[in-house]
Amino acid sequence: MSKAAKAKGMTQPADPIAIARDLIRCPSVTPAEGGALAYLASALRGAGFTVDRVTFSEPGAADVENLYARIGSGSPHLVFAGHTDVVPPGDETAWTHPPFGADLVDGMLYGRGAADMKGAIACKVAAVLDYLAAAGTPKGAISFLITGDEEGVALNGTVKLLQWAAAHGEKFDHCILGEPTNPDALGDMIKIGRRGSLNATLIVTGTPGHVAYPALADNPVRGIVTLMSALMATPLDAGSAHFDPSNLEFTSVDVGNKTVNVIPAEARARFNIRYNDCHTREGLKALIETRTAAAAGGVRWRIAWEPSNADVFLTRPGPFVDLVAGTIKDVTGRTPALSTSGGTSDARFIKDYCPVIEFGLANQTMHKVDERVPAADLVTLTAIYRRILERYFTSFQGVSA
Repeated sequence: MSKAAKAKGMTQPADPIAIARDLIRCPSVTPAEGGALAYLASALRGAGFTVDRVTFSEPGAADVENLYARIGSGSPHLVFAGHTDVVPPGDETAWTHPPFGADLVDGMLYGRGAADMKGAIACKVAAVLDYLAAAGTPKGAISFLITGDEEGVALNGTVKLLQWAAAHGEKFDHCILGEPTNPDALGDMIKIGRRGSLNATLIVTGTPGHVAYPALADNPVRGIVTLMSALMATPLDAGSAHFDPSNLEFTSVDVGNKTVNVIPAEARARFNIRYNDCHTREGLKALIETRTAAAAGGVRWRIAWEPSNADVFLTRPGPFVDLVAGTIKDVTGRTPALSTSGGTSDARFIKDYCPVIEFGLANQTMHKVDERVPAADLVTLTAIYRRILERYFTSFQGVSA
């Protein structure tokens, strides 16, 4: 298109469906870059962004490449965050359409990452390109914070990219993470927080011996059943204003015993706690230890706590949440629920740098065979992001987080 046509406002809108298809065709299974970041870097540089592709390393983990791109400067600064890495497709013969084929059939776009979350990234890119074409460089900044390590161990991804950005003087006011948040239809739900996650193993020590002579032994199975029952008997809390009650779930019990006539020496039970803002990580550990000790009697026990980087967080409703929710309603006709449900996400890292909410596509098929999204949803989500940009740089001029 000629410069004259562009000057008359005759630019062709960016196509989120085409961008999504190009991204899906990149086989970026964690930790492989697969060409997805290279594609984004090219598209964003072409729009005037300064782009950095940064690789991080960690002993015992694969190197991971990430991308940070920014246009504009100062405040307000809106960052679009996400990940281009995807989970493995599994048995590709089980797919109706090739997992990296990006087939568009009967209005549905098929492929690994269509929902989680290359589709949302495509919508963000399309929305930003359209906004810049119409409004020019914003009075503030727009950035993309994209990792290749969200579906993996999350060691060399967003957490380090945020540190890198901060070391380079980047400051964010608000963030939208494009996780697939909608349980049924686009516009159903915004995630304004996430529960924390804590893993541990309850270990009970006994005295091994022959099952025919139980008086000469101390069976740890009896003890671990007692302690497990005690920890599951009383709720951890009753929930809070924005969170459901915390829950403790045992996920495995093991004594490592290969025989049936020997009382084992030890029993282990792994558990996970998803906890709300009634607790801190250390306070929760202390509560579990206290309850275990109270139920133990003569049981010999200890708890091995695993390291965690998944703290609870909440972005409280306010002007930014209202702006996003109001825009979603205007475009879709639905009033989104403000939810803190589900598992962890990279928002747990971003919340230390600025308020963050999550809003993306519907999540019914993420990680499944024949992952797919309606092409119409890509168009609608782009319209939502586009209108958020318009309102954001009007509403938050001179206002920081």
